Amino acid sequence: MPDFMIRFLICNIFISIVIGILLAARGLFQKYLSARMRYHLWFFLSGLLAVPFCPFRSAGPGRLFSILKNLNGFSASGMDAGINKTADITGTGNLIYDFALSVNRKTPSAAGSILFCIWIAGMFFMLMFLTRSALRLHRLKRAALPLQNVRVRRLYQCCLKEAGIVKNIPVYSSAFLKSPVITGLWKPSVYLPVSFVSECPSVNLRYMLLHELQHYRHKDIPAGFLMNMIHVVYWFNPFVLYALKEMRTDREIACDASVLGILDETERAGYGHTLIDLAEKISLSPFPFAAGIGESRKQIHRRIRSIASYRKPARRDIRKGIAAFVLICAVLSCFVPILSARAADTGTYRWNPARRQVVLTDLSAYFGDYEGSFVLYDPEKDIWNIYDMEHAVKRVSPDSTYKIYDALFALEEGVITPSRSLILWDGKTYPFASWNADQTLSSALTFSVNWYFQALDAQLGRAAIDRYIQNTGYGNQDTSGSLSSYWMESSLKISPVEQVELLTKLYTNRFDFAQEHIDSVTDAIRLSSSGAGTLYGKTGTGDVNGKNRNGWFVGYVETADNTCFFAVNITAADHADGTAASEIALSVLSDLGIFQTEEILY
Repeated sequence: MPDFMIRFLICNIFISIVIGILLAARGLFQKYLSARMRYHLWFFLSGLLAVPFCPFRSAGPGRLFSILKNLNGFSASGMDAGINKTADITGTGNLIYDFALSVNRKTPSAAGSILFCIWIAGMFFMLMFLTRSALRLHRLKRAALPLQNVRVRRLYQCCLKEAGIVKNIPVYSSAFLKSPVITGLWKPSVYLPVSFVSECPSVNLRYMLLHELQHYRHKDIPAGFLMNMIHVVYWFNPFVLYALKEMRTDREIACDASVLGILDETERAGYGHTLIDLAEKISLSPFPFAAGIGESRKQIHRRIRSIASYRKPARRDIRKGIAAFVLICAVLSCFVPILSARAADTGTYRWNPARRQVVLTDLSAYFGDYEGSFVLYDPEKDIWNIYDMEHAVKRVSPDSTYKIYDALFALEEGVITPSRSLILWDGKTYPFASWNADQTLSSALTFSVNWYFQALDAQLGRAAIDRYIQNTGYGNQDTSGSLSSYWMESSLKISPVEQVELLTKLYTNRFDFAQEHIDSVTDAIRLSSSGAGTLYGKTGTGDVNGKNRNGWFVGYVETADNTCFFAVNITAADHADGTAASEIALSVLSDLGIFQTEEILY
């Protein structure tokens, strides 16, 4: 939730921009937009205000949200000398290398949590205010009496017919109101001040009743509830509060226009004078849950100006208004990806196991104190064996397992070729002896040489990396972290299930890469080859502040009859590395009869 709160606040910056654009567009196209259209534009904005809480996915604003994470203290900053690990998996001296450098991660700040608590507290107080108003309205309704005045009742029935309303909406009189209102979400009723019933001329009362009935016709009562909920959620955003104020005014202006459409042209001046008389008696709208003819004096003055300039729109004007309305909505729709606070919250892969043959397996004995998952896909049987589904779809940093694809991207882009992949060592001393030498693609993958792949990325460039990441659908597709470390405990994330899916697509060349490029990479990650089968794999370790918190081992076992794809990921406060992940994977594969660890001839 703290992460969401930070993203939500950034979304509010763009929401404020959207409101500014909407206000400017309303002014620009005011000549063409009818009063009802201007009011309906606010409903489109209401839909945009719901976007931050919807699970949309977005590729566009990823870098913006990554800045957010940096502010919240979750960015990978520097790299320190880390660990040098090799694993004697079989006890025969055959090694799988697992080299990793430690990245420095800032301690998560409390800013997100504090802001979240403030937001919740603000919503609580707003709900208290609305509850208080609701209770006050409830008491008023209980104290109100059914309208007894015969003259007004007959007038009311005529107004129902004039407004085209078949339903008999109850009408009450109350001594606690200053202006007429209509309220009631499920059972709407009209409430009139007692003074109006006894003193107001019939013609003026008719205008007021028609106004309230237009609120019913156009479903303004539910719209009022929607505005109240938006007020609760966005209580801290002054631009949203101003927009709600404008929306309420436009609601009344649209309602006025509907009434004017019913009245004769000679009656419009009388309708305006009724508003002027009302403005002298009231100050504010009585209840947030009610729709009434009365608003503040300033809003009534705007309504009177609108009434004075009212004219029935011609068909040509209506077509222009519709075109302007669609254009404004289309422009505002462009902000949908940016407004999605959850767009950056792609920590879980949306995978539907119900559409696949999934066998859930208890492998907790292999994992011990580690949290994590084992995923195995057998394409011959089309069966997924999964341990811990929650972690199987949880996205974490790929770390060095990403180098499989980084190498392919560089080969496809011509940065290196299968025959010419040598990159000279820059002379910088690294904590691993194998890194302090010139590297080819094969040696760089074997010894997981970070600087080699950082050099590839520097030549590839951000645009090419983004293009390949999106074309392959790699994890959350977020490369907004530093170009030298976006795959190391930074922005790029992937789940074990996705690792297996990608390996399957890579094996069958679903990405349409050059086959010689795929062969060059797979040759470099081949760990064992014998008559029983061939094991391909790559480890990855996430070392944060000197502690191994994320361990990977992904790959596949190729036999004459079948190829099984697997991924193991483990997490812990420390000691969760690629070596441990490979030990778990090989033990499980051995016990499942898929690959015997003693066959490794690395």
